This record gives sequence, C-alpha cells and structure tokens, in this order.
Amino acid sequence: MSDSPALTEAPLDEYGERYFQSYNYADRPLGRFSMYWFARRYYARLVRRFAPPERISGRLLEMGCGLGHLLSLLGDRFNCVGIDIAHYAARQTRHNAPEAATLVASADRLDVFADRSFDVVVALHLVEHLVDPPACLRHVNRILTDGGLLLFATPNPIYALRPLKHPEETPDAIAKDPTHINVHPPDVWRRWAEESGFRVLRMFGDGLWDVPYLPLIPKPIQFAFFGFPSLIQVITGLTLIPTSLGVNLITIARKERSL
Repeated sequence: MSDSPALTEAPLDEYGERYFQSYNYADRPLGRFSMYWFARRYYARLVRRFAPPERISGRLLEMGCGLGHLLSLLGDRFNCVGIDIAHYAARQTRHNAPEAATLVASADRLDVFADRSFDVVVALHLVEHLVDPPACLRHVNRILTDGGLLLFATPNPIYALRPLKHPEETPDAIAKDPTHINVHPPDVWRRWAEESGFRVLRMFGDGLWDVPYLPLIPKPIQFAFFGFPSLIQVITGLTLIPTSLGVNLITIARKERSL
C-alpha cells in the first residue's frame, strides 16, 4: 500500500468474458433491484448532480465501461463514450447502451483523445487495475474541459471492519481479484488527484456491505444490518458515509487547473 505508482502489470488474460463471471461479479446479482442495479443509478445521480451546471448537455467518457449499464442511464443527458480493454465488455456495452460510442482501448493510453474533449470522466473500479494511476489522472485532467468532473470508485484497503475478515481463508472483495494491482488508502488517492490538478469535492465510502464479518450470525442478517447505511445513501442520493466505513472509496473531483 505504498504511495508510489506500482510497476506491476495486471494479467491481461484475466480480462474478458471470464472476468465478468468471476471475482466480485460472480457473487453479486446484476438484475433489477440488486446492489449493482441500485449502485449504477446512484452513480448516474451523482454525475447529473456534479456535472458542470452551465452545460445542458456535454460529452462523457466512462473508462472501464464494463457492461455498459451506467452509460445507458446517462445517454439522455450526455454524448457518451465508453472504453474498455475487454472485447466482451465492448460488445455488452454496445448492446446495453447502443447510443454510446464504444471503443476497445486501455485507460493507460488516453492519447487518442484531444485536450478538453470531455466534460465528465467516470472510472468505476478502474484505477486500481492500472500500472500508473497518477499518469492516468494527469491525462484525465488534460482531456477534461475547465471545471470538468471526475468521478471514480476504488477499493479502500483500510476500511474499519476489514481486520475482522480472514482473506487467507475466504478472500474479501478486494483481495479476491488478482487484477487489483494498485489498491491504496484514501489519502494517497486524494494526494494524487490534487497533484493532477483536481480539487476534491467529496471523498466518502459506500458502506460495509462485504459481509460476513462476524461468526455464527447468518450472512443475510449481517448484510441487512451493515448494509443499511448504504441503502440510505443510495436512496437519498447523498454522500453520507465516512471513508472509514466504506469497502470502496468514492471520489468526486473537479478540474481546477491544467497541467
């Protein structure tokens, strides 16, 4: 968990259809009213709330667009572009968000986009997969318009209840994915964002949903108890949960200056 860019590369053969049937996707339903379904609507709500208000419509880039469901929710407000390193993800995005332009490309290679070409950039569970996250953040700053929005979510390795987990027996949501090569605590991501020319507007957690934490108590009961703050946050659209109480860290930042 050092604050220096990692030089390790994620195993590229992990990406593809198998990736979306493994790890955190494998044990989380994707259907209507699932945690995934609610989360995508929550993120869409945040984008609409914090996007530059003077632009009624604009251009939005989602890096690591995955299955394309977030882009499908934002197509009425933005001209959307999605990139993903996996051909399978690009096909799914074209199916689920046909109005979006979809490219097979890596977030490590953003040179294809011109300066100030997007008003919003979203990266949900993408930055922890990158070889050099600070370099990516600098490129995001370059391709954003002045005052543009960056929203990203990434695992938080120091959330409060993680010491109760036993990853050597049952890996938690962070440890189970071998492509998580750059997992860092919140203060590192804040510093990297600020050094890349962003002003952090919000930095908060997404709740303690990665149960179980306690022995003997049934998992559904733990999920209902520990996950309740997450439900409140999602329903209200607010940013209430402290970073220490989030399995994942959510950061909302605005481009403050060009590098």
